[in-house]
Amino acid sequence: MSAEALHDDGPVGSLPPEHRAVLRRWAEEGGPLSTRASVVLLAADGLRDAEISRRLGVSRQTVGSWRQRWTSAGLDGLEHRPRTGRPATVDEAEVVTRTLLAPGGSGASRAVARELGLSHATVAGIRRRWRLGPDEARAPSVPTRPPLPGAPVWLMGLYVDPLRAVLLAGTRPGSARPAAAGTVIGTEVLTGLDRALEAALTAAKERGAEPATTATGAGAGAGSVTGGAGTATGGAGTGTARGRSADRGLPEYLAEASRSHPDLGLHAITLWDSGDGPDTTVPLPVTPPYEGGVTHHHIPARSTWRTFLRAMVALDSTSHPESSRRVYLDLAAELERYATARSDRPCAAVRWLRENVAGHLGADQAIGATARNQSWSGVNQIDLGSFNECVVIETVRLSGTITRGEIAHRTGLTQQSVSRIARSLLDRGILIEDAQRRATSGKPRTPVRLCGTAAHALGIHIDPEVLTAVVIDLDGAIVCTRTRPVTADIDPAEFVERVAALGRETLTEARGSVREDGFLGIGVAVPGPVDIASGTVLGPPLMSAWGDLPLLYLLKDHFPCPVLMEKDSTAAAAGERWIGRDRRARDFAYLYLGTGVGTGLYLNGDIYRGISANAGEFGQLCAIALGRVDKDGRPEILPECNPPVSVPELAVRGGMRPVPAVPGSTASGGITSGGGASVGGTSGSTAAYLAVGEAAAAGDPAASAAVREVAQAVGRGALGLVDLLDIDLIVLGGPFFTEDVAGFYLDEITRTVNEFPTARRLRRVEVEPSVLSAEAAAVGAASTIFHATFTPRLRGREGRARHLPTG
Repeated sequence: MSAEALHDDGPVGSLPPEHRAVLRRWAEEGGPLSTRASVVLLAADGLRDAEISRRLGVSRQTVGSWRQRWTSAGLDGLEHRPRTGRPATVDEAEVVTRTLLAPGGSGASRAVARELGLSHATVAGIRRRWRLGPDEARAPSVPTRPPLPGAPVWLMGLYVDPLRAVLLAGTRPGSARPAAAGTVIGTEVLTGLDRALEAALTAAKERGAEPATTATGAGAGAGSVTGGAGTATGGAGTGTARGRSADRGLPEYLAEASRSHPDLGLHAITLWDSGDGPDTTVPLPVTPPYEGGVTHHHIPARSTWRTFLRAMVALDSTSHPESSRRVYLDLAAELERYATARSDRPCAAVRWLRENVAGHLGADQAIGATARNQSWSGVNQIDLGSFNECVVIETVRLSGTITRGEIAHRTGLTQQSVSRIARSLLDRGILIEDAQRRATSGKPRTPVRLCGTAAHALGIHIDPEVLTAVVIDLDGAIVCTRTRPVTADIDPAEFVERVAALGRETLTEARGSVREDGFLGIGVAVPGPVDIASGTVLGPPLMSAWGDLPLLYLLKDHFPCPVLMEKDSTAAAAGERWIGRDRRARDFAYLYLGTGVGTGLYLNGDIYRGISANAGEFGQLCAIALGRVDKDGRPEILPECNPPVSVPELAVRGGMRPVPAVPGSTASGGITSGGGASVGGTSGSTAAYLAVGEAAAAGDPAASAAVREVAQAVGRGALGLVDLLDIDLIVLGGPFFTEDVAGFYLDEITRTVNEFPTARRLRRVEVEPSVLSAEAAAVGAASTIFHATFTPRLRGREGRARHLPTG
């Protein structure tokens, strides 16, 4: 309908001439305002809503809405469409954070849009811009200015001083899009990081600068800093600018980062910069003369620096398993240290730089190619069919041999279900039939049992003195074992290569006994504490050079099969439970006597790992039980909880005297018992411990007293476990639970846990030796693969898929 037809010389009601002119202009220009203006003009001519709707081809609801908007708000009401409470500006980084950290299923565009009061199209557009779609094959895109390369991104560091804050990101060009991490850090970690950052910013202000905490990339008010655009707005003066140009803290930090991470492309992203030079319109330099080829960027235009930092943390933690909550708890601790620095011990800047990321210690393309060519890759495995299959396998494993009728009776499954599942497992070679049993009535029963050769796994135990690798079958029988000495001062890259080489050699030796389609994976047992989420060994005893080593993901570069990592005591408990069968079919605590005493817990039908997978740290429990604390209340590190050190030292105090080493011996010294027995090796060494144990077994009083004193201390800690967990079985094992000292530990711990518990009248606690061999941790590490594959559980451990070999 033409504008002339609409606006002839007919009456226009009460429209003022100036409003009539504006409405006619809108109607002639076309676009969305044309319809709105035409509605008002026709209504002023006296037309009813139905006639206006017919003439303009719009709904009566639309006509009524715009007439109401005209009545309530005039021209402004027509020009500005109501937004139903939606924010005028959109923070893209906040959308990204909500999308990535949303609990399962609630990160969809519509759910995030409802939560933030945005349109679905807006959220979907942001996700496309950042490449966060569920079907997106490429790595996420971070739209900094200039954009980061299109490659997987890690958050590698943070620099904060009184003048600026710079986020350090790392990329590895050519890498495939990373798989989503099994766990994310959670909003509580982000909240703690926010608190620590706020404290650090407050401290920065007090030390001479006031960063713009409300600035955004799109612009900021007077006197603030726009971190995104990189322009500063402030008063005149050149002192701060000159101080910044002279400050070498940031260049030194970036140079250090380049040296620490030579295999990554590093990108310094300016979060904020508080320098107020005389020229407030010139952007901050994009390519300053920093070392190491670090590129420089600013935050996205539609984000604040706070929300951008949160988005980068969320992106990193959900894209890379090694970027666990521990990484960001470390960052929060570094910010808090800066905030709380005393005046007599000033801290000039936060210079947080994370450890190496996966694949960073020399794992190259050749390794990947070699790994893909191995026959033990497990590529022919199939997923386990059902929970009931696991139940049947578990029942057969615990019983040894059992008939189908007995399986149905014990599990509560129907006879038909058991027969169908058993037939499937027999066809795949997981079960085999034994000789028939004669029945009192009816046809003979045919029992079934696990086929030990149906599946195999490799276990590797990492110890400060020796690496041990074993291949075991489904029955727990050791197919082959190999060891290799190691020193604590070895270079981490060489160490990883040595572990991988030992694993390959062991698999090669076992190749004739292992079905190519029956190899399930590799378990690695390491001293605690460990960060299972990131596959990192944090602070292993006597292995300080390997601290914060992302061991698990470095080993995955060498092996294309599933690789799991456990704390050594937890791995030993898994092995005990698997190989012990019905003898270990109830709750128990495994006391692992190694380089330190640790505990593995089997509770409520599964291995108990705790929130961080570090359950079972035993030393502090013993210290508290014995009342051994420092002046500040911190439990002592008990020497008694390190048997290879404490037992020889106590033996010396009890009367054994050091003697010169025998010529030609590798020992640098020794200990002699009162009866003249020589204890070879230096005090505290494995050889010395073994010799003291031998002397104790022979009746030497000093050696016996030394072993018994350590056993008493361990018993007090075991008493705490019994009272806390209400268990009735403790298992003793580990490399230093030898035949010579076993009687001392069993007697002392049995007495303590049965004479002193609060509920001693209600239970009898059994203390038994482990069914595992001397390679308890290595066998246990291999057993964790079987445990993760076959154990029935309604809520399996994240990231550990069940696989069975094909027949």
